[in-house]
Amino acid sequence: MNRHEDIISEVEIERDTTDMLLGNSFVGLLMTIFAFSGLVFFFENDEPSIFTHKLQVWIAMMSISIARLLDSLYWRANLAGKLFNPRPALIRFSVGLYITGTIWALYSILFYSSMATVELAATMVVLSAMAGGAGTVLSPNKKLVSFYSTALLVPMSLCAVTDEEGKFFILGVLGLVFWFGIFTSAFRYNKFFINTLHLKARNNSLVEQMKTERSETEKINQLLIASNEKLDASNATLEAEVERRTADLYKLSNRDPLTNLLNRNGFLKYLNNLLDTTRALDNSLALLFIDLDGFKQVNDSLGHKIGDIVLAEIANRLRNYTEENHLGRWGGDEFVAVIPYANVDTAKAVAHAMRSGVTVPIIANDNQVTLDATIGIAMFPEHGETAVDLIQQADLTMYDQKREQRGSIGVFSQALHQEIKREQQLCERLRCAIDNCEFTVFYQPIIDVASNTLSSVEALLRWKCDDESISPAVFIPLAERSGLMPEIGAWVLNRALIDLSHWQFKQNLAISINVSVSQLLDDSFLKTVDNALKTTQISSARLHLEITESVFASDKEVVSVKVNELVAQGIKVSIDDFGTGYSSLNRLQSMPCDFIKIDRSFVQNSSEESDTIIRATLLMAKEFGCKTIAEGIETEEQKLHLAQLGTDYLQGFYFAKPMNAGDLISWYNENY
Repeated sequence: MNRHEDIISEVEIERDTTDMLLGNSFVGLLMTIFAFSGLVFFFENDEPSIFTHKLQVWIAMMSISIARLLDSLYWRANLAGKLFNPRPALIRFSVGLYITGTIWALYSILFYSSMATVELAATMVVLSAMAGGAGTVLSPNKKLVSFYSTALLVPMSLCAVTDEEGKFFILGVLGLVFWFGIFTSAFRYNKFFINTLHLKARNNSLVEQMKTERSETEKINQLLIASNEKLDASNATLEAEVERRTADLYKLSNRDPLTNLLNRNGFLKYLNNLLDTTRALDNSLALLFIDLDGFKQVNDSLGHKIGDIVLAEIANRLRNYTEENHLGRWGGDEFVAVIPYANVDTAKAVAHAMRSGVTVPIIANDNQVTLDATIGIAMFPEHGETAVDLIQQADLTMYDQKREQRGSIGVFSQALHQEIKREQQLCERLRCAIDNCEFTVFYQPIIDVASNTLSSVEALLRWKCDDESISPAVFIPLAERSGLMPEIGAWVLNRALIDLSHWQFKQNLAISINVSVSQLLDDSFLKTVDNALKTTQISSARLHLEITESVFASDKEVVSVKVNELVAQGIKVSIDDFGTGYSSLNRLQSMPCDFIKIDRSFVQNSSEESDTIIRATLLMAKEFGCKTIAEGIETEEQKLHLAQLGTDYLQGFYFAKPMNAGDLISWYNENY
């Protein structure tokens, strides 16, 4: 292997080593917990002070073991079997192992003199068993296996050998001999493991080389085929010339002039004929709908001339994976391909090969262009009987894949069809929801911690369509994608301010209204807010607009200008779901705000880490002159805890669930 391949191999070795260590650590940690707990609690000791010290050591061992278990579970859930930087995970594992081994060693040294014969023998057996298991599990790393087996066996064995009474001298010698055996075996296993990984890396390199050579062979074969076709054409007779002219006429009406692929009309004709043959033979076929990711940016930035070169090159690459006339240009940067006699697995394999061909960089007039492709697959006869049905199903699948994850491949399913159909129906109903009076604004109280009184209410939109309550998590994204959010947001703003103007509550009661990114970036948003305030004669100071951290991912300058204009009018600004998105000190500094809402995920997670985040948020809020609101308060304990931490306002089901305007008035009269 050359030097570059050596570097790659070492990274792969370190990743495989980390996979081996973390993958096998779960059971070992459970054994450590049970074995250590058994040694501490199974044997009675007449001296309470000794048991107290053992208990302290046990607490230390349980703390580090549980932390390592959580780290192992995190690795299993997020990194197992994936490409990742192994160094942080390996460092955490190593530190945990060093601490665990140190605790075992300290346990042997500190409590050797207080152990009875049975307890000492049991301890030696447990340590030997743990060391024996570690000799195999930790063998991928020499340092770790050396330290851990030494920490488990040597301290106890030395104590037994050097014991003045000499009762356990033989036991200590056997422990040292067993340690030496484990040590030797572990190094032998380590050598075998490393050699295996090197062999794997070399095999991977050979496979890649073989794939490259096979690809070159395929290209040469294509060139040979093209040369043979030219020779045949030059020897054609007059009849062949007539056929050629006939083919030219066909090409004008059925071929795309840029890529020389079948155009939409030609592909549909060919597909219908192929479907007739496939149906007669009782076979199957696959229809692939291919959409290029990133092509619009090529046209916009480099021009249509470069775009045409790129499309022609993509068409040539896609030809390598289909038979003649089985590929067509559907329009723009969309292609369709048909794979006869294919099942789902075959169709996926061809789709992945096509996508790999598309992602290879293209050089067009000294410009390097890199694209990707999203591909939808429909199968005949499972997903459709006609050419139009198959293309429509594959197109829907491609669209859904592009929305979920660009550069991916999906197969049509009835569930997807129903989901898209329902989404389209909801979008159509959403356009008429305001006119049909289907929207309702609910309100949830926000309580002042200092006075334990109602400070403000948050307005929350609810939609009831044909007696079915549609979750905001469903219809808000639909409204965003369909461009309806500015109109719906304006309705919520006016409805909430009208309700506020009618309530006979305390005069300074404020109302908090969520604002989406599309609303904030809409040119008419500031005018809409101003008109709503003037119409209802509500003071701007009583209007709190909540923006999520996601706005920071948009055009920062435009967002900053809009927020500053709102603040200049006296409107209060809250940052919602703080700590879960794109926030940073720099952005907080440049984005004026009056309130920071601590996300419910931190409130309901009672761990020390969540408390640390909450304290940090409170500190930042204080530094920037902001008040804090904790969401998701559901219990008395959470209320007292957040109040003790220093939160200014609280909100959650503990005080009241979201309710309509009438129920809010009743709730207020009952509580205040």
